[in-house]
Amino acid sequence: MKKLLMATSAVAMMAGSAFAAGHTEEVKIGVILGFTGPLESITPAMGAGAELAMAEVTESGLLLGGAKVTSVRGDSTCIDAGAATAAAERLVTSDGVNAIMGADCSGVTGAILQNVARANGVVMISPSATSPGLSDAEDDGLFFRTAPSDARQGVIITNILQDRGVSEVALTYTNNDYGKGLADAFQASFEAAGGTVTITAAHEDGKADYSAEVGALASGGGEVLVVAGYVDQGGSGIIRSALDTGAFDTFYLPDGMVGAVLNDNFGAELNGSYGAYPGTDNAGAGKFVELAAAAGFDGTGAFSPESYDAAALIMLAMQAANSADSADFKDHVFDVANAPGVEIMPGELAKGLELLAAGTDIDYVGASAVELIGPGESAGNYQEIEFADGVYSTIGYR
Repeated sequence: MKKLLMATSAVAMMAGSAFAAGHTEEVKIGVILGFTGPLESITPAMGAGAELAMAEVTESGLLLGGAKVTSVRGDSTCIDAGAATAAAERLVTSDGVNAIMGADCSGVTGAILQNVARANGVVMISPSATSPGLSDAEDDGLFFRTAPSDARQGVIITNILQDRGVSEVALTYTNNDYGKGLADAFQASFEAAGGTVTITAAHEDGKADYSAEVGALASGGGEVLVVAGYVDQGGSGIIRSALDTGAFDTFYLPDGMVGAVLNDNFGAELNGSYGAYPGTDNAGAGKFVELAAAAGFDGTGAFSPESYDAAALIMLAMQAANSADSADFKDHVFDVANAPGVEIMPGELAKGLELLAAGTDIDYVGASAVELIGPGESAGNYQEIEFADGVYSTIGYR
C-alpha cells in the first residue's frame, strides 16, 4: 500500500518546495467523546490520550511547517444521536476542525459519519466504536478506527469462555447498535463453536431497577452471565441486581464494561469474574503508559491508547499529504498506519514527521499495535482481565 519514492535530488527539491507551500499555523482536531453518559468514567483518559499526541506534535514544531495542534472537545453523550450530531456539526462548521478523533459509541459514531463527516468531507478516526456494521458503512473513504470490530470480539469472548470450560451462558446487551452488534457476533461465534446461549435479552439504560430483566435471565440459566453493556449505566445495574438476588455470581465483561469504577462499585463481589478489552503488550503500549503517567493520567484505561493512536494517525497522514485538508490526507491514513516503513512508537511522533517530510515511509505501530486491514477496520488486540482481591488486572493477551 505504501508508495515508494525515488531518491533523486529533483524529487527532494520538489518535496521541500511542497512542504514550504504547505505551511500552516494551526490545525484543529475535534475530540468528540461521551464526556457525559454511560461511558463518562473512561472518556477522560481517552481525551487525555488524544491530546497527549497533539501536544507532542505541537512541541515538535514539525507538522506542516510548524503548525500548532489544538484540541476542540465535543460531547457525544454516547447514546443521543441527535446531540452527538449537533456537537459534531458545531465542531466542523463553527470551530472549523480539520478532522475528528471520535466518536466513542457505535450508534453516535454512525450518526456523525453519515450526517456530518460525509456531508462536510471530514476524516474521522474512532478509538472505540466497535459495531461490525461500521465496517460496511458508506464512508467516502473518510472513516477509520483503531479499535477492532465486535466481529473479532465475539470470537475472543468465545475463546476465553471455552478455555475456562464454559459451555452455557446467559446473554444480556444494551439495546443499541453496540450492544446488539456485539451480542449477535458473540452468539454466532459461541454457538458455532458448540456453546449454548440459554437466553438473550436486551436491557435499556437509565433504569433504577433491573430485577425483571435479571429474573428473565435467571430463568434461562447458565454458568456465566455475559453483560454486553456500559459500565456507567445498565450493565452495572444488571450486575448489581444479579448479585443482590443471587441469580448469577460470575460475569463476563466485554470492552464497554471494563473500567476502574467496577473496582469501586463491586470490589470483591466480582472476584472470579473476567473479561477482555482492546490492548496489547507490545513495546509501544508500555511506552504509552509511561508517557501518560508523566502527563498525569492513567494510560491503562480502556481505549486511551487507541485514542492516542487515532490522533497520531490523523496528524501523520496530514504530514504525508502535506495538507490538513481531509480531501488530501484521507488517502494517506493507510499509508502511515501499515508496513512497510520505519516503525514509529509513542513518543516518536517527531521522528515520524521528520521521516515523512523527507519522503521516507513509516509504519505507525503506536500504543495499540495499529494495523488497518480494510475500510473502517482494524486488526486489533485484546487484553484478558480477571477479578481477584476486589480489583481486576490483566492476566494475558490475545
